[in-house]
Amino acid sequence: MKSILSVILSSLLLASCGQERHADGGPKDITAMKKPHKAVVYQVFTRLFGNTQTTNKPWGTLEENGVGKFADFTPEALRAIRDLGVTHIWYTGVPHHALVTDYSDYGISPDDPDVIKGRAGSPYAVKDYYNVNPDLATDPANRLEEFRALVRRTHKAGMQVIIDIVPNHVARNYEGATTPEGSQPFGADDDTSVAYRPDNDFYYIPGEAFRVPEWRDGYQPLGGQPHPLADGRYDEDPARWTGNGSRLAQPDMNDWYETIKVNYGVSPDGAYAFDTLPGEYAERDVAAHQAFWEGREVPPSWQKFRDIALFWIGLGVDGFRYDMAEMVPVEFWSYLNSGIKAANPEAFLMAEVYNPGLYREYIHKGKMDYLYDKVELYDSLKHIMKGYGWTDHIPVVLRGQTDIEHHLLHFLENHDEQRIASPEFAGDARLGMPAMVVSATLTTSPTMVYFGQEVGEPGAEDAGFGKPSRTSIFDYIGVPHHQRWMNGGAFDGGASTDSEKALRDFYSRLLNFTVGSRALMGAYADIHYYNKEHTPGYDHRVYSFVRWEGSDRLVIVSNFEKDRSYAFDLRLPGELIREWGLSDGTYPLQEMLYGNKSSQLKVAGAAGTVALELDPLESLILRLPE
Repeated sequence: MKSILSVILSSLLLASCGQERHADGGPKDITAMKKPHKAVVYQVFTRLFGNTQTTNKPWGTLEENGVGKFADFTPEALRAIRDLGVTHIWYTGVPHHALVTDYSDYGISPDDPDVIKGRAGSPYAVKDYYNVNPDLATDPANRLEEFRALVRRTHKAGMQVIIDIVPNHVARNYEGATTPEGSQPFGADDDTSVAYRPDNDFYYIPGEAFRVPEWRDGYQPLGGQPHPLADGRYDEDPARWTGNGSRLAQPDMNDWYETIKVNYGVSPDGAYAFDTLPGEYAERDVAAHQAFWEGREVPPSWQKFRDIALFWIGLGVDGFRYDMAEMVPVEFWSYLNSGIKAANPEAFLMAEVYNPGLYREYIHKGKMDYLYDKVELYDSLKHIMKGYGWTDHIPVVLRGQTDIEHHLLHFLENHDEQRIASPEFAGDARLGMPAMVVSATLTTSPTMVYFGQEVGEPGAEDAGFGKPSRTSIFDYIGVPHHQRWMNGGAFDGGASTDSEKALRDFYSRLLNFTVGSRALMGAYADIHYYNKEHTPGYDHRVYSFVRWEGSDRLVIVSNFEKDRSYAFDLRLPGELIREWGLSDGTYPLQEMLYGNKSSQLKVAGAAGTVALELDPLESLILRLPE
């Protein structure tokens, strides 16, 4: 019987040959898909990044709590982000979404607090897809040009630009006020007398008007602060389905009541009013997918979203992050993504899909580049960071993802998840360090970091809507640890504490190493189970694996224990020694993070050992010189 190592070696060697395998076992050449080095995405919540005000009043206004602008991403700020090891910036919250601040002097209609979450509003309740959030502009009348200037600055700094597209829903007050001539805003031509028509953009509840949710547990819009439109009413007749699929004219307060669901030609009983993709298109390239849709009728909502995406591509945007992609038919993604790739073959397309059973369909048929690896790797690492998870589960996750590992984007924080440093998660940002090493070096996929993660931001502020542990995406608020790093616009960490500086130095060392490593785009093999079986003192709170591409070879080991050191002779099994072509002898190993714990690999009898000492929460990336 083959050992576990042999099985993993034989399957993952394909990665170094530029191939992955479909679920049906057929190979697919992805050499053109893979880049020579890792990608690192820095997600930044755009309206929070440059805010220097520290009032942090719950439900505070823009004037009270402050707001960041496009202009705050100065050349100095962008250079500091690039120096962290970042290749792509995801500017979250760019499209114009519903918000409470009054911009009527700029010809922007007011929004109703009864159907807005927070005072600054949800970035996922888009009101106008052809313009940007007026909060982000120094001059709201010139806001789109200010965004264009940000794109140019970002490119000049050597990074690419990603923004959100939210396909499943739009703001309940969607207007599309700046929709270009020749196009129509969502819903403009709908027949509102029927619940569903294939060519309607929304679903309706004929005969019933929308009613604001019944608030519970003391909740009031704006925390009960007065506003002329906060009267418990919102004029919408007939009512439309809510973004999460609620078909009630009065959705629950926990529904996505601030949004309305977009109709993609799927009837209420689930029937499709569009052609479905034949199974063999899972193995066909984007050109074949684009050809498939040429001349076929598709719902108008599909065409509108393709026009929107191509508009932003035309402004210099390099890619998109798609919100809740699995709530939209995979055929739409084939249609949209093949159209985007025709305009920009290098476009970077990443999406939320939380059901692992759908990963392959949305990658192969939907032509997604990258999906969040939330349910499997992130959740596993979170349990380990919290102290009760075992590292034994990591290889189990990877074995189920061998054929699609490159397409599963890794992260430890984003705007939806708790901050590592929050008491509700780990309570200490340092507990994320070994998990970050594993997450960033385990596969060939991109790595994502959320702004403030690199300085240990705990998300402790009560901003208004929602509770702490996540930095608020709904209200105006300051982000204290991040603000200390900003240092009044110097972006040099001059006001950071020593622990914040040390953490950011760790992230910088790690991310810069990953974007320059050939080995991390090559093969992988687990040596964890082998060491659990053969190495005294090695257990389920340590994790080890190897990565290589040709003669560039790495041994990576992490200690997840916060109060315990380890000392053991890490073992490299014979299958790996033969794969690496090593003969008996001693080989120096260079430590690539801090350079202070270099060691030696001793090979004897076709097996290897590395004497290691690991401090609490320490990780070692050991490189065998070429």
